[in-house]
Amino acid sequence: MSQAPTKPPPGFRKTSFEETAGLFDTGAPVTGAVANGDGIASTFGDGTVRFFHPSETSPAEVHAHNGVVLCCAAEGDHLLTGGDDGKFLRIAPDGTVNELANFGSKWVDCVAASNGLRACSSGRKAYIWTSGRSEATELEHSSTVGGLAFDAKGSRLAVAHYGGVTVWEQKKHRWKKSKLFWQGSHGAITFSPDGKFIVTAMQENALHGWRLRGKIDLAMTGYPSKAKSFAWVGETPYLATSGGYEAICWPFDGPQGPMERPPLCVGQHGENIATCVEAFPLLNAVFVGFQDGAVLVSELQETKDVMALRGPTGIEVTAIAINQPQSHLFVGDARGHSLWAPLKN
Repeated sequence: MSQAPTKPPPGFRKTSFEETAGLFDTGAPVTGAVANGDGIASTFGDGTVRFFHPSETSPAEVHAHNGVVLCCAAEGDHLLTGGDDGKFLRIAPDGTVNELANFGSKWVDCVAASNGLRACSSGRKAYIWTSGRSEATELEHSSTVGGLAFDAKGSRLAVAHYGGVTVWEQKKHRWKKSKLFWQGSHGAITFSPDGKFIVTAMQENALHGWRLRGKIDLAMTGYPSKAKSFAWVGETPYLATSGGYEAICWPFDGPQGPMERPPLCVGQHGENIATCVEAFPLLNAVFVGFQDGAVLVSELQETKDVMALRGPTGIEVTAIAINQPQSHLFVGDARGHSLWAPLKN
């Protein structure tokens, strides 16, 4: 929940990142952001999409949805979005909007893209569009879809819902399904980079995962709050997650993943809950945004110092995204404030 801005703590000074940042107050909550080539595409609660580019002083604004933009995913230099107006859209950087599907009064809750495939969900159904086909393949589930994720090759689509995950695998002219069971509601979902694990964010304060070989369960618990955001970081790799008092980073470098292994915890900010994380591959580091508006960056070592990119504002960080060259960072919050700045002066 958003709240009124609070004064910075005594002695706080603006960081160099804030000093060089372009500041934008849109008046609508930032609902998401993803890398869009050299820039960033961000989505908002009033249906708008904005494209931020290093060479431009102000973002290009597109009025895309008649309502809240609920989800987004990058597709090359285009953006896929879903909204509470029932529209599934593909938006070009020049502002051209292509309506891929319209579900009327049913929300488009999740979108995903990989290797020429694109998908969205509405209610209990997921829809997949393959290259060269205008009609979608319709995949129905036992309950409302909570999350969608393709693997890196685009050969499998994982669908989260109540009771677990359904994994759909492309077989010539059809999609074959297998199920992973775990009681409870499953939301945001991700494949590990090597495609050997799947992890979901639970409605409870926990993550749940599976090693696909053998369908072995992985329980990741102990969070003080719900994990709203996760990102794969580093060569190990680690799955960095929000929901704690720092970035909780689970190791996935072996055949057992994080089974019976403690997480690496970096970027602590007092008793403030982390609400957003983003990978910084160049430095093997993670950006961490907090409920009080602060943003830190930390390398994946507990002994390393943490750098503050933004101080507390009293408003929850809802989106962080770094562009593909890793030269510029975007930060958005629950009141519609956006920062866009170079990471080096």
